[in-house]
Amino acid sequence: QVQLVESGGGLVQAGGSLRLSCAVSGRTFSSVAMGWFRQAPGKEREFVAAISWSGSHTDYADSVKGRFTISRDNAKNTVYLQMNSLKPEDTALYYCLAAHGSYGRSWFGYDYWGQGTQVTVSS
Repeated sequence: QVQLVESGGGLVQAGGSLRLSCAVSGRTFSSVAMGWFRQAPGKEREFVAAISWSGSHTDYADSVKGRFTISRDNAKNTVYLQMNSLKPEDTALYYCLAAHGSYGRSWFGYDYWGQGTQVTVSS
């Protein structure tokens, strides 16, 4: 069983930065792909970023490319999402997900997810 706990969300002004963390329990962390998704009020969940189990491959949504960076530390069982140049439209509940298979852009391709951490960007 894999459990995920997100942290690092908060309130930030437009143009600011936040770093989200996702602590993963279980001995299989180094073999699972990881992803971040987000959901704003009244909107559908959307893919944000993903990283392969080794960290050698990453993928980003066009809306965050160049501003967000996903990374992982397999020794700490943690995945990160560094978010820079934040915009009000980045306001959402951010979820961390894990997949035994390869990473992807569909929520349904993942096997586990956390409760989410709120990010609010003020204008």
